[in-house]
Amino acid sequence: MEETISIVIPVFEEEESIPHLYRSIKDVMERLGRKYEILFVDDGSKDGSFAALEGIQKSDPTVVVVSFRRNFGQTAAMAAGFEHASGDIIITMDADLQNDPNDIPKLVEKMKGHDVVSGWRKNRQDKFLSRRLPSILANKLISSVTGVHLHDYGCTLKAYRKEVIKNVRLYGEMHRFIPAMASWVGASITEVETTHHARKFGRSKYGISRTVRVILDLITVKFLQSFSTRPIHAFGSAGLLLGVIGFALGLYLSFEKIVMSRSIGSRPLLFLAVLFIILGVQLVIMGLLGEMLARVYHESQGKPIYTVRKVLGK
Repeated sequence: MEETISIVIPVFEEEESIPHLYRSIKDVMERLGRKYEILFVDDGSKDGSFAALEGIQKSDPTVVVVSFRRNFGQTAAMAAGFEHASGDIIITMDADLQNDPNDIPKLVEKMKGHDVVSGWRKNRQDKFLSRRLPSILANKLISSVTGVHLHDYGCTLKAYRKEVIKNVRLYGEMHRFIPAMASWVGASITEVETTHHARKFGRSKYGISRTVRVILDLITVKFLQSFSTRPIHAFGSAGLLLGVIGFALGLYLSFEKIVMSRSIGSRPLLFLAVLFIILGVQLVIMGLLGEMLARVYHESQGKPIYTVRKVLGK
């Protein structure tokens, strides 16, 4: 039996693009010959986006529309799309017509043997300084930190297996890190070159200020990836290092005071030693508190610390 497909599209004030995007997706999916649904998530649009989606849904039962009461952001829209999607393969794409629906069959074909297929806008049609250059730098940084090497984390056009994406919990603005988070549960990840078009309608909702949020989110992702089940290793290691340095400085100052008979009361090194020791103790305590919280989190929700691909036999 062929796998079914859900296409999840976050929408925020794209009323002009919606009819064109809908028709393009319909043409592609009819040619593909798979059972499918198109799931639009209206992220609190104040223009005519919801009215356009409502009209489309009334005439087409393959369309599902989820409407937010207010703007919650693209991550929340994707999370809602994943929750309501019923397909075996879930494909995400933007509503601004910059992603090409004709790439959908390419992603579906690439899913054979993989759990996540990420689009790569190799010939991206955006301004270099404000969009492409920050994206290039961010992709290199994210790949280096997470260990999941992709050319284009920011491309929304991606395909996921249902059983993988349903285990990924999204918060804040983590949607761009979904491949990295999927890798934590052992997902097989690959990428494929996709077509990218210049924006035809409206204006971009993102600016260069997003770079700061990407860096902050990356710190969160790295911590969750490496230390979510063992926070003592993050805080405790730094605490022990500072404590050892502070203790060594204290021994050196004690030697000068006792053996060399020198005054150390007004020396900055003494204050630095005390500061390092105090910070070291605090960080170790933070690590212990983190361990307690991690255990409460996993045990209270019955959240496993592993994922199973399959079980053979009884």
